This record gives sequence, structure tokens and C-alpha cells, in this order.
Amino acid sequence: MEKFEKLTAIVAPIDRPNVDTDAIIPKQFLKSIKRTGFGPNLFDEWRYLDHGEPGMDNSKRKLNPEFVLNQSRYKDAKILLARDNFGCGSSREHAPWALQDYGFRAIIAPSYADIFFNNSFKNGILLIILDAAIVDRLFKAVTAQVGYQLTIDLAANMIKTPEGETISFEVDEFRKHRLLNGLDDIGLTLQQTDDIKAYEVRRRQEAPWLFS
Repeated sequence: MEKFEKLTAIVAPIDRPNVDTDAIIPKQFLKSIKRTGFGPNLFDEWRYLDHGEPGMDNSKRKLNPEFVLNQSRYKDAKILLARDNFGCGSSREHAPWALQDYGFRAIIAPSYADIFFNNSFKNGILLIILDAAIVDRLFKAVTAQVGYQLTIDLAANMIKTPEGETISFEVDEFRKHRLLNGLDDIGLTLQQTDDIKAYEVRRRQEAPWLFS
């Protein structure tokens, strides 16, 4: 997966608590397990005025002008600002797939649902937990300033605002290592390639009948 080291990007606000995974990517889009192609259907029921189904030409669908991601000021946003309990509901891994396919590399919120939290890190999305008062202040800044950007420095565990304020955050060291080095579960396993090959050679010698 893509490494996450330092990111400077526009912030898009989703100003509602308890955003569940069915809102992030509705259930009808879960038929595919390709991990890609879900971006156009991210927040589908909020983003479009009609009901979405797999295979539809999204370019011909009518957008909801009130939805935040349809506003030009948030075009190309790569940081999502959210409220409490983001990613609650069912455990679908398609939710982080859709967020990542849309272009989001990081999410900032006071809290997340546990399974969504783990799935997001495994798929290369940095989830940052900040105090609700700080998140509320960021919401006010984002809505007040068009093109509002934050810089996230994962190595330093630091966020920098356009005003020069620095906000520290905590992240599990193992998850941080994975993101900084672009290691998903397969990448972690491949780091042990020599040991795996040595085991296979030894096992073939110890139990040759298993390989006949």
C-alpha cells in the first residue's frame, strides 16, 4: 500500500455524529471485492438525489448540491474531518476502500468504531483521534476559510494549521510503522520471505510424504 509520511491537503467536513458504514458505502455496492472503484459511490445516498445501484453511470446522476463533497471548495480534499463514532454500524471493509478510492488519506475525529478503526489502518488510511473541543475548533476554521488545509506529519505525530498552530496526536507505534513503510498484511508477511522459504525447505526434509 502507499506510504503515509507527510500530507498537506484540503479538509472536508462531515458535520454529523454516528456516521455508519452503510452511509459511507451503501450495502448494494458490496458485491465487488476488488478494493477499487468504490470512490464514485462514497456517501452515495447523501451525494446523489437518486437511488444508486452498481453499474450506473454516475456522471449522469443528479448531484445533491447541499452535500459537502459536491461543493467546489472541497474538491480534491484528502483529509476528512468528522464527529464522534465515525464508521459505526456493520464491519464492512468496503467503507475504508471507498474513502481511500475517493482520495482520502486521513480522517480526524474524536472517536471511531473499533472495527472501522482497524480496517482503515490496514488499508493505509491514518485515523487521528483529537479532543472534541479541538475538533470543534477545526470545524469552525474549515467552514470559515475556503481552501482550508492542514499538514499532517506522521513521523512527528503533529498537525499544523494555516495559522501556525501545532496539534499533537497519538498513534500506536506498530500502526505508525506500517503506514510510514506502506506495509499492509501481505507486505508484513513478505518481510519474512527468507524465514518462510527456510521453513518450507526444512519441512520438506522432515516430512517428504506431505509433498509427494
